[in-house]
Amino acid sequence: QVQLVESGGGLVQPGGSLRLSCEVSAFTLDYYAIGWFRQAPGKEREGVSCISGSPAKTYYTDFVKGRFTISRNNARKMIYLQMNSLKSEDTAVYYCAAFAACTVDRPDLAQSWGQGTQVTVSS
Repeated sequence: QVQLVESGGGLVQPGGSLRLSCEVSAFTLDYYAIGWFRQAPGKEREGVSCISGSPAKTYYTDFVKGRFTISRNNARKMIYLQMNSLKSEDTAVYYCAAFAACTVDRPDLAQSWGQGTQVTVSS
């Protein structure tokens, strides 16, 4: 069972930046796609971004394109989500999840989830 641990959340002002990290415990990260999802209070979980295994391809939902960047370091078994130009509507708990193939639309296909990290964008 793959285990994932998120970190890097916090409170940031609108227009600010945060970098989330997802540490993956697996024999190798090469065979997993890792997605970032988020869930705001009273809303359903929604996909944000995903990065596939080797070769790494990236996917973003429209509302984060141009602001968020996903990357991975397979040697360190780490996935990162750089979030710039943050808006109040980005406030949510952010989760990373492991998949066999990249998706931002099918959270039900996740093999494993992290516990989440809170991101709050407020002045």
